[in-house]
This record gives sequence, C-alpha cells and structure tokens, in this order.
Amino acid sequence: VQLQASGGGLVQAGGSLRLSCAASGRRFSAYGLGWFRQAPGKEREFVAGVSWRGDMTHYTDSVKGRFTISRVNSENTFYLQMNDLKPEDTANYYCAAREGRYYSTKVGEYPYWGKGTQVTVSS
Repeated sequence: VQLQASGGGLVQAGGSLRLSCAASGRRFSAYGLGWFRQAPGKEREFVAGVSWRGDMTHYTDSVKGRFTISRVNSENTFYLQMNDLKPEDTANYYCAAREGRYYSTKVGEYPYWGKGTQVTVSS
C-alpha cells in the first residue's frame, strides 16, 4: 500500500490543522493505521492509532483531548484533526499502515509509511 500525507503547515498556538492520509490498495479497510511524528533531534513517536473499523482509537497522553484520529474506508483515507495546537506539537508528521486490523504504538510494526508533512506551531 502507498500512503500520501498532506495538510501540514504553519499555525499559531491554539490553532487547528487537519492532516489527511490517502492510501492506495484494495485492502485499506483491513489495515490498522497510525500517525507518528518526529521533531528535530528526536526519535519518531506514536501520536494516534485507529483500528480497521474505526471503533478503537488510542492516543499518546500529550495529545489526548486535543487530537482526533478517524478513517473513511470507502475513500481510502484517514485523518488527524489537531486542535489547540502547542509549540511542542511542532514536528514532521507521518501516516502509517499495518496489516492485522489493529494499530500499534511501535514504529517497527508498521511496514507502510507515507512521506511526512511538516507541522509548525508558533508561540
């Protein structure tokens, strides 16, 4: 499967962005999906994950209540709605997919990755 992330940009603290990830492939609905981010000098970290039917989601503590992950299987697309953005959210954001229907919080368990989209939050 091929993934293409978009929607990043520059926003002031407290603002919102919605990231999108478009996927190719027929089995999109069977994949667990995740969003990760990587700031300069830091390791890539898990942000949010969603199961194949969209009924199970998980977030890293720092984004709970502010970010929402969702998917539209009929459109082969998933999203990350980011509200109340903070300067510490600044990073390159990556979308990822894995077989097995459920998300994982581990980078190494995703074989499919999109190119990153940069999110910059100014104070």
